[in-house]
Amino acid sequence: MSFLPRIAITMGDPTGIGPEIIVKAIASGQFSQHCRPLVIGRSSILRRASMASGLDLSVVPITSLDQWQASDDENRIGKVKLWCLETGDSASDLAIQAVVDVRGGQAAYDCLLCAAQLALDGSVDAIVTAPLHKVALQNSGHDWPGHTELLAHLCGVQEYAMMLYLPPGRPRHGGPAGFGVVHVTLHMALREIFNHIKIEAIDEKIRLANDVFTRIRNSLGIDPKPRIAVAALNPHGGESGRFGAEEQTIIEPAVAMAQRMGIHVVGPLPVDTLMPKAVDGAFDAVIAMYHDQGHIALKLLDMFDAVNVTLGLPIIRTSVAHGTAHDIAWQNKAEASGMVQAVLTAARMVGTNQAS
Repeated sequence: MSFLPRIAITMGDPTGIGPEIIVKAIASGQFSQHCRPLVIGRSSILRRASMASGLDLSVVPITSLDQWQASDDENRIGKVKLWCLETGDSASDLAIQAVVDVRGGQAAYDCLLCAAQLALDGSVDAIVTAPLHKVALQNSGHDWPGHTELLAHLCGVQEYAMMLYLPPGRPRHGGPAGFGVVHVTLHMALREIFNHIKIEAIDEKIRLANDVFTRIRNSLGIDPKPRIAVAALNPHGGESGRFGAEEQTIIEPAVAMAQRMGIHVVGPLPVDTLMPKAVDGAFDAVIAMYHDQGHIALKLLDMFDAVNVTLGLPIIRTSVAHGTAHDIAWQNKAEASGMVQAVLTAARMVGTNQAS
């Protein structure tokens, strides 16, 4: 049997749509030729999610990775199997569905901690995270803005970035390597953004984007030189300082710094005209200055095929590009295609690491 990447999928916050999109994604049968998924969570919650989704899914609880490693996960006959490494306190089984619950926040934290450690010690090849709720996480005693910052802390890295990524193969998904948006600033109030737009921060994100797309393009057998564009911060690129001087004093020097390192990068460019060019294949990656500048544009293109990738970690981590969606949780309404894409992208990224 050829090598199949081992992918750990965290349950996320059990009060949201995480369990539902996981069971639907695994039941779809789209992973058998690409990877071996292992869910990190509570088997009792996943069974409830399977029943609530009307699925005939066999949830197999395990307490040791040896049980999973020794298993035949091909699902050749009968029900599709969902292997679940029991993780966290049983109190999370009682978290109230579709309600922000401190027990859900703790469960999401426990699952992420377990998955990250498995990836760091080489027991799995990548992790995929289902959504967590930031208030529930904070109420459970873990004051992190989100997955990205917490994972950077767990992995002990200082240079990292969130990239929203559209895999290649569909219209307006960029060029042959797909299309990514990497954010200079992330989870913070708008009024704080100007204090965090620094030459060094922009240069760091350019380098991270260049690294990941070099590996993606190399694995696809295409010219490994990524094409990167940096978005302006102010409207119309600042209009030569009329609407702000950040383009001239901060962004242009950062772009020049990266160009001196041999990176194919241009900018700053007004984002309203930059994005249409990028999605049609002119650039592999756009460096956005703040959260919504990148998120809104990319999610309008393809909300459920978008994948969240954390750059700069010593492990591979992908995620869906949406939240816990408590308003539709546990009603069999959640769309699972984002989870499917997140898992398949993680599996492909394992391949890019091996090819590099």
